[in-house]
Amino acid sequence: MAGRINDDDVKAVRDAVPIDAVVSEYLQLRNAGGGNLKGLCPFHDEKSPSFQVSPSKGLYHCFGCQAGGDTLDFIMKIDHLSFSEAVERLAGQAGITLRYEEGGYTAGTSGRGERIRLVEAHKAAAQFYVSQLDGPEAEIGRRFLAERGFDQAAAAHFGVGYSPAGWDHLTRFLRGKGFTDRELITSGLAQDSRSGKPIDRFRGRLMWPIRDITGEVVGFGARKLREDDNGPKYLNTPETPIYKKSQVLYGVDLAKKEIARTSRAVVVEGYTDVMACHLAGVTTAIATCGTAFGGDHIKILRRLLMDNATAEVIFTFDGDAAGQKAALRAFEDDQKFAAETSIAITPGGMDPCELRLAEGDPAVQSLVDSRTPLFEFAMRHIVSRHNLENPAGRAAALDEAAPVVAKIKNIAIQHESAVQLAGMLGILDEQFVVKRVAQQARWARDRGGRPQQQSGGRGGPGRGPAHEPAPAAERFPSGPALNLRSPAHRTERELLKLALQRPELVSPAFDAYGADEFTAPPYATVREAIQEAGGAAQGGDGYLARVREAAPDDTVRAMVTELAVEAIHAKTVDEVYAGVQLVQVRLRAVDRRVHDIQGSMARLGPHAPAEQLAAVQNELWVLQQYGRALRNQGAAAL
Repeated sequence: MAGRINDDDVKAVRDAVPIDAVVSEYLQLRNAGGGNLKGLCPFHDEKSPSFQVSPSKGLYHCFGCQAGGDTLDFIMKIDHLSFSEAVERLAGQAGITLRYEEGGYTAGTSGRGERIRLVEAHKAAAQFYVSQLDGPEAEIGRRFLAERGFDQAAAAHFGVGYSPAGWDHLTRFLRGKGFTDRELITSGLAQDSRSGKPIDRFRGRLMWPIRDITGEVVGFGARKLREDDNGPKYLNTPETPIYKKSQVLYGVDLAKKEIARTSRAVVVEGYTDVMACHLAGVTTAIATCGTAFGGDHIKILRRLLMDNATAEVIFTFDGDAAGQKAALRAFEDDQKFAAETSIAITPGGMDPCELRLAEGDPAVQSLVDSRTPLFEFAMRHIVSRHNLENPAGRAAALDEAAPVVAKIKNIAIQHESAVQLAGMLGILDEQFVVKRVAQQARWARDRGGRPQQQSGGRGGPGRGPAHEPAPAAERFPSGPALNLRSPAHRTERELLKLALQRPELVSPAFDAYGADEFTAPPYATVREAIQEAGGAAQGGDGYLARVREAAPDDTVRAMVTELAVEAIHAKTVDEVYAGVQLVQVRLRAVDRRVHDIQGSMARLGPHAPAEQLAAVQNELWVLQQYGRALRNQGAAAL
């Protein structure tokens, strides 16, 4: 085994790869103020961004699901890696050579995590397939590409390759690279044969590498080329530890930046359609990989689009019956987006690849530009099935179409669509249809649907205030819930945020505060962790990391991360503001102690021993004088 990674190397990896650069590979980030960035959390489903990243602190935290940590924690959680796997992944990106404590320096691959090994195998396989595309056997593959308008440069841009027709060309190649038969089977690149020996899964086919959102090859799509190939037209990688077809979108690695920049995504049906769109200038095109567009795909796009009111998802489908059926399936998921959803029907049953070949790049761009709102398409499809020449047909069409319009959450668009539906049906009394749709919407709400939103995207909620931190009862089940309406808890929270984010403003005074001055048990535990890490006065390089390491468990560590990332609630964060928080926390602690002593005096009664009564009275007097000084002099009395 390679052994434990050297601590200095782990620190070097953390410092070398900015957390915002890593996170932005998976979701779009925008300015959240105070030096922080925000986006839609990749760990739970949400429509308003509660996920925040602090580049200066190297931490992230979601105020919705409470996930949080540093760069390594993020990689471990999102890609299901072990700690060493995450370090090795980021070290590879940063060009850092790792040292291992046991057994000395290790340059080999023993002990590497399974996911990293499988990704490396796919990377090597992709290079192998690309090298084979130039060979004599692959002439049939090159002709296939040329007939669809793709030259050598296009093939190179998308990494298209060719798998030789023999039984084990790739298997032998990867064995030579040090991969085991078990790894090849697990990766889906090879499969067991009747003889019990692994053979190539893909043979004699044109190969498209399927990359995840970070650009790593995790699978392949293989297109049949020969009549004697008895397999399916397209053969994809099976489900593996690194490839889940419902969680990948072909071309998303190439399209993600443009999707985020333009707030638009174009969903097409195949690999060649993605290629055609990108080459025609529609560089936001993506496709599913052998499965219908579903919920996990929606989550990927929503994180890239940020679900803002101007975002748009455009589906392209063939104009035939199958294409219309697919469009209606997409409409079923329409309300899961806060973005506009539209449909672009290709003319003459052509897909985007065929359209580009027949009419050129401008035709593909025009196809996207001529899109129709998906709910309008659904309405027209419903209406077209009814005979509008008689009242019964119009009534039946209204009965079926009104619930569709009622699903539109933006009230203004819902109203306009109801008027449009009246026109489609030939009903002159537009208000009759508008009222019918409104009635359907009310019924939906009564059955548990959400009330209509007056603002925001058509499918999304109106934009309210920024996320407030969630109560921590679930995170600290052993103690009482945090009550952020409590002035004491709010002030304690602000003081701890200052101690973690701006320790120079509260030290050295803060380090003299005891954990018992924090009335919320979670905050008292965080105070203890700061003390274990050397106190706020030791703030500086590595300070937050030391506090997180000093936390007794993951729950407290998550609270430290949350407080380190959450914005301080002040327009000007300075010594004056810090002093107010210090005074308020100390003053409340003094007042609590005064109350306790007064209770003790009452219990002692007038017949208590004189010395005991004098000691209690003296402590009470001192505390009362201290409290008066804090009220009059503020931080100067600390």
